[in-house]
Amino acid sequence: MASPTGFPFKIVSLEGSGSSSSVYASRPRRCDLGFLRHAYRKSTGVIGFRCPAEPVNQYLKKDGKDSETHGRKCICNGLMATIGLGQIQTNHYQEPAILTAGDDVKELARFFSNGRTSYSASDVIEQLLGEKGIR
Repeated sequence: MASPTGFPFKIVSLEGSGSSSSVYASRPRRCDLGFLRHAYRKSTGVIGFRCPAEPVNQYLKKDGKDSETHGRKCICNGLMATIGLGQIQTNHYQEPAILTAGDDVKELARFFSNGRTSYSASDVIEQLLGEKGIR
């Protein structure tokens, strides 16, 4: 439910990140990047944009339904923070990271053997090529 687009991906549980309900609850609700906004037709016929992760009162003013806002998280800001580009707001609030994953998140354990605490894209490619028998 976290995705404002409804796309079914997983939020990885990581202490201190936006996946923590207490961390996310302390975040001011906003949609200021707007990468995942939805287009909708206003009553005037003009196209507008809204996001279920924006402030609820703003979403409702744009003919959105309250039920569409429940559990939604700002994935745009969260993912930008994950790659080190989190915004720092004028009140010194800093966006928390949000890590996402697909259904294969359970397969990550294979990269953390022998006491490893990180892995790289080349590790993933090597693993994929090895699985396919391509070397």
